[in-house]
Amino acid sequence: MGFIPLFLTVSGACMLFFLTVRNTMRAKLILQQNLLAQLASAHPELGIRPGQLLGPEEIQRIWTSDEAPKQIPQSSIEALRALKVNQYQFNALIKKAPYNWVAFFGGFKAI
Repeated sequence: MGFIPLFLTVSGACMLFFLTVRNTMRAKLILQQNLLAQLASAHPELGIRPGQLLGPEEIQRIWTSDEAPKQIPQSSIEALRALKVNQYQFNALIKKAPYNWVAFFGGFKAI
């Protein structure tokens, strides 16, 4: 009878940890999609479809190609920078020990 509150406390803490980390990962994915949508609306030559996760390296490769416009607005460069930072943070979070369990059970993959 004395172990029941202990088990309930530990299971509640594990559940709260899982929900918090899952919420953080979902927020980072939503931010990634919003930044990509912002870039897609500003630059239709990128050809980004809704819901598609395109890497920042691919966007940078398209911009440095010959047929791309040479003048890129500062807001687009900042959005690309934020996209890179968000991708790095998300992938680093998935690689860490307790967070990769949440990613595995939650079905999250690296961007």
